[in-house]
Amino acid sequence: MSLAAQRARTMSVSNDISRREFIQSALVGTAASLLMETRPASQDQNAAFPNLSLGDASKLVRQKKISPVELTKACLARIERLNPTLNAFITITGESALAEAKAAETEIQRGKWRGPLHGIPIALKDLFDTAGVRTTAASALFKDRVPKDDAEVVRKLKAAGAVLVGKTNMHEFAFGGTSVVSHFGAVHNPWKPDHIAGGSSGGSAAAVAAELCYGALGSDTAGSIRQPSAFCGIVGLKPTYGLVSNRGVVPLSWSLDHVGPMTRTVADAALLLQAIAGYDQEETTSVQMTVPDYYAALRMPPSSLRIGVARDFFFTNLDSEIETAVGNALAALEKLTGGLRDVAMSASTQEPLRATVRAAEAYAYHAEFVAKSPQLYQPETLRRIRTGADVTTSAYIQARRELAYTRRTSGQIFQTVDAIITPTTPIPPLTIAEVSTDVETSIEKATPTIRNTSPFDVYGWPTISIPCGFTASGLPIGLQICGPLGADAVVLRLAHAYELAAHWQARRPVLGQ
Repeated sequence: MSLAAQRARTMSVSNDISRREFIQSALVGTAASLLMETRPASQDQNAAFPNLSLGDASKLVRQKKISPVELTKACLARIERLNPTLNAFITITGESALAEAKAAETEIQRGKWRGPLHGIPIALKDLFDTAGVRTTAASALFKDRVPKDDAEVVRKLKAAGAVLVGKTNMHEFAFGGTSVVSHFGAVHNPWKPDHIAGGSSGGSAAAVAAELCYGALGSDTAGSIRQPSAFCGIVGLKPTYGLVSNRGVVPLSWSLDHVGPMTRTVADAALLLQAIAGYDQEETTSVQMTVPDYYAALRMPPSSLRIGVARDFFFTNLDSEIETAVGNALAALEKLTGGLRDVAMSASTQEPLRATVRAAEAYAYHAEFVAKSPQLYQPETLRRIRTGADVTTSAYIQARRELAYTRRTSGQIFQTVDAIITPTTPIPPLTIAEVSTDVETSIEKATPTIRNTSPFDVYGWPTISIPCGFTASGLPIGLQICGPLGADAVVLRLAHAYELAAHWQARRPVLGQ
């Protein structure tokens, strides 16, 4: 489908979401029938498996129409073929993944289905601790670091029966937005490999977009889930601060770090969030809050939702193609919901606060390493970390007080709206060459890409990026939706409604097919 035709389709959106869901369900059934008709599985047939959504693959696994082993082999074969181009993975755990898939297959055959992630290949950003498997944070400093214990979210994924296929590449220590600054080399965008995949969760975004796995985990301190998701044309959710445990995750800033899902559809994000959400009494940043059925919430119509559009700051100096795509998305959302209204946010004042907190906390974690082994850091990362040494104790304490106050009071804006819309990024992905020069130029060019995402890490609000179009050159464009603290289900519900109406997720990169 041409870009013009897809935009026309978006503008003529219908409210009949239930019909779309019925059709999608029917298509899954048809796919399953075709798969059954062509068994025994051939290599060509297995190659088509990664094209399924996580949810669709899960249904077929539960119905015993596809084996977890087949899914895993298909993903591993695709990784072997495409990772040399994308550099999305640092470590590929093929042997253990096949063992996990075989165990899942045996359990499911015996009627012991654990849930939607059982037997489904998932990837992890390489800052989540994995027992017995190295966790590098894309740094030479940690290149041989092998944790003894799993991060809490990894433990939860294993308990859900997920198959872990590997650890994804990233911007070193999550301190940047390009995923070019990595001891293991740059991550490449599946849509245009000479462009950045974004960061810091660039490898996770590229892996999901290129169908190397059915979902991945990322972390977000200033946009590190949402910005690469926008750049790679996938769904990326930064949950409410404290909803998902950070325990066992290499930190950038404890006060701002969020862990969340990266998937090809909103429904898949809901399924992955369900598995990792929940209070962790051993994690100091974890917050006790209600964890609803996120997948069930997607079925609720969005017609009553009041939508705010934050034009000031977030719509400033937008790339013209992003402005057009977001405008089309707003027109679609106006038909789906209770209407749009402009809202004012003081987002521009949050940058100094975020920068102070992040710099101080990053330096606190790295100070000993920097003193002993500065040569093991990438120059850009080392420079950024060292800025934290200049933050005084009083400045940090004051910034933390302001952060707490901001999170307590900023939600007042939701008295008049249920969700707020912005573009995810003001510009499309840069080329790798543009950010591979000197440190000063790299930081200067990459910083604007997180302008629209970073305020929401200060607020702590649940915020998602979903595809809303493409540039004329074929690069993805992201739409950002946020809601009040704890309203992750509302954000997912609205994003799902738009996704079903616009159908951008059906467009996939063509790479090494």
